[in-house]
Amino acid sequence: MTEFEKIYDQHFREVYAFILSMSRNEKLAEEITQETFFKALKAIDGFKEQCKMSVWLCQIAKNTYFTHLSKQKRLVPEEVVESSGDAVMERLMENREEAMRVHKVLHSLQDPYKEVFTLRIFGELSFRDISGLFGKTESWARVTYHRARQKIQDRLKEEDV
Repeated sequence: MTEFEKIYDQHFREVYAFILSMSRNEKLAEEITQETFFKALKAIDGFKEQCKMSVWLCQIAKNTYFTHLSKQKRLVPEEVVESSGDAVMERLMENREEAMRVHKVLHSLQDPYKEVFTLRIFGELSFRDISGLFGKTESWARVTYHRARQKIQDRLKEEDV
């Protein structure tokens, strides 16, 4: 078994579950997961081990999924439900125009804010799962998420002025 086959066997389910939670579509999640591992195979020499392999793969998967959505002219899946219960963000994401504004602001955030917010809202991961992906504490994941949410809200308010 090659090294990449080991990576595939070890991380396939996690990447698939991540994309399934975002897309709510088993067939699409399978396609995106396969494409993710294809892209990862082509780029494996560029993996610098600055983060965990699972984080790197989920980042590729997330980007692949968003690229797919862009190609389909859909920015936010209709079934996306925010698990955190934040009413402001939920209202913003329901309106396509507002969702586009949120995504533009989100895109401008630096990591780890962008990644943690995306994993929490679109990936619907728990703070425990997020902390595990980053090798940090649950408290770190919570604080980073809340700071990201605040940054997004602040920047949206600035645009409104």
